[in-house]
Amino acid sequence: MKAMILAAGKGERMRPLTLTTPKPLIEVHGNPLIVHHILNLKAAGIEDIVINVSWLAEKIVSSLKDGRQFGVNITYSQEPTPLETAGGIRQALPLLISANGALTGNNEQPFIVVNGDIYTDFNFATLRNMKLKHAAHVVLADNPPHHPEGDFCLTDGWLNNTGDNRLTFCGISLLSRKIIEDYDPQEQKLGPLIRAAADKGQVSAEHHRGIWHDIGTPERLQTAINSTKQNL
Repeated sequence: MKAMILAAGKGERMRPLTLTTPKPLIEVHGNPLIVHHILNLKAAGIEDIVINVSWLAEKIVSSLKDGRQFGVNITYSQEPTPLETAGGIRQALPLLISANGALTGNNEQPFIVVNGDIYTDFNFATLRNMKLKHAAHVVLADNPPHHPEGDFCLTDGWLNNTGDNRLTFCGISLLSRKIIEDYDPQEQKLGPLIRAAADKGQVSAEHHRGIWHDIGTPERLQTAINSTKQNL
C-alpha cells in the first residue's frame, strides 16, 4: 500500500512563519509535522510515500530527499501552482496506483491520504490492514474549539452528512482509485467528493480518540505543543 501526504499549500494563516518555512516543515516536539507522518507510516509498514509540493517546494525536497534517511521511498508530485486537495490527489494518482507512474491497468489497491499540517498519534496500520470494498474510509475526531459544528456524523461505522453527534474530519483517509478517477476535480477539494460518496452509502468511518491537532494557525500550533507535552 502507498500513502500520500498533502504538502502543497501556502499556509497563509500561519504567516509570517510560512513565508519562509512550508507548513509541513514546522516542528512539533523535535520533528517537522511531515516527518512525524513519515515515521508513523514507516512504523505501520508503509514505505512508498508520495508528497505533493508547490509552495517552497525546494525546501521540502531538500529536507526529505528520497526518504532513505527514514527508511522509506519518497516520490514527489510537483504542482506549479497549488491545486485543491482533490486536484492534487488526481494529479498524483498515477504515482499512487502503479509502479511505473502510468495511469493504466486495473489496480484497485487503495491508498492512504493524510494532510501534512496535522499532528496525530493515529496508527496507520489500521488502514493498511483494511479491505476497502467501497469508495473511501475516513478518520474522524472530536470537534476542536475552532470547529465546534463538526463535519460529519458517524452511524454504525458509516459516514453521514446529516444527523446529531457530529465529528470533525481528521484529514486522514483511505481512498479508492474510483473516488478520484471518476471525477475531474482539478480545482476541487476532497470534501465534496467524500460527501457525494457518503450520500450513496459508500464511505465508512472511525472515531480516533487519541492525539489530533489541526495546525492551522500560530495559536493552534502552540495549543498542540502545550497539550501534547502532557501526553508524551
